[in-house]
Amino acid sequence: MPGNIFGHSFRITTWGESHGRAVGVTVDGVPAGLLLCEEDVQKELDRRRPGQSEVSTPRTEADIVEILSGLFEGKTTGTPIAMLVWNKDANSGSYNNIKNLARPGHADYPYIAKYGIRDHRGGGRSSARETVGRVAAGAIAKKLLSHFGIGIAGHVIELGGICANPVSFDDILINVEKTPVRCADPDAAEKMLEKVVLARAEGDSIGGVVEIIVRGVPAGIGEPVFDKLDADIAKAIMSIGAVKGVEIGAGFECANMRGSEMNDPFIIEDGKIATGSNNAGGIIGGISSGMPIICRAAVKPTPSISKMQRTVDTSTLTEKEITIVGRHDPTIPPRMVPVAEAMVAMVIADHMIRSSRIGANSLSQI
Repeated sequence: MPGNIFGHSFRITTWGESHGRAVGVTVDGVPAGLLLCEEDVQKELDRRRPGQSEVSTPRTEADIVEILSGLFEGKTTGTPIAMLVWNKDANSGSYNNIKNLARPGHADYPYIAKYGIRDHRGGGRSSARETVGRVAAGAIAKKLLSHFGIGIAGHVIELGGICANPVSFDDILINVEKTPVRCADPDAAEKMLEKVVLARAEGDSIGGVVEIIVRGVPAGIGEPVFDKLDADIAKAIMSIGAVKGVEIGAGFECANMRGSEMNDPFIIEDGKIATGSNNAGGIIGGISSGMPIICRAAVKPTPSISKMQRTVDTSTLTEKEITIVGRHDPTIPPRMVPVAEAMVAMVIADHMIRSSRIGANSLSQI
């Protein structure tokens, strides 16, 4: 199975299945000399882990990370960093009765069509459990970027049709973890939570939109043709399960704008070149402009729902009905926030190294 590796200079390989013994990641390309410990990674995994609130699955995984390689005396050595998280609370029995039924909205049938075999326990490799490795690797990318004044903040801006009011970057940092729906607008967050509770009570689920903002990226990061910075961000976000759409800056709204409205005028601000607006979302021609990078992901409702659905039995090729039992998130966007932050952080770190803004071999300059 190819496709488990992401990145160019900052490169990761994730591995493991939802109900296997463990999940994890190997991170290559981290410069030597970065102060790093398991606590740096754990704080991000704690944001992603299940069983924290009524908007997440009741599966209770501590998700304690073990760093197996790539560190010496508290610093990265420049060699691959391997990280592991053991699965402790997998309940595979819930899937035995439906192992031959293709769950609507899941990757069950495409996996069978491609490989002729699949791990039916919790979705195996296609499960959101795979994102443990992404968040662990993203924690390293975030710490690396922080040394260069680059900060990343994610939040839920829409859930179940409830839209949040615009908030500042600092407001996101202050408020996003105060509510289980990870919306930085307190009033909208309360309404979103009501929607989630109602959907769960009805055996259903809801989708939404996650926004990621990156502040402090210098102008000139990215490649101008196939490896555009926004193209790599789009790939990173689209690689997260349940994401069905990505937009940068004004995004799809630009289709209804005139050039005079869409174009961001250049200005001088504090002696530096900036733009008077940011419809481009901080990226022009695939290269960062120095303005905040803004991207959004449209996330579909959780496909595992307890309502009766139509499907087929892949072993007998007969039509069936399916009711999915077990422990599932009634909505995905709140738990996806740290995953999306991690993916964007890795793209920025990768391009910073490729642009020689971060030393590829060591961090002796910081």
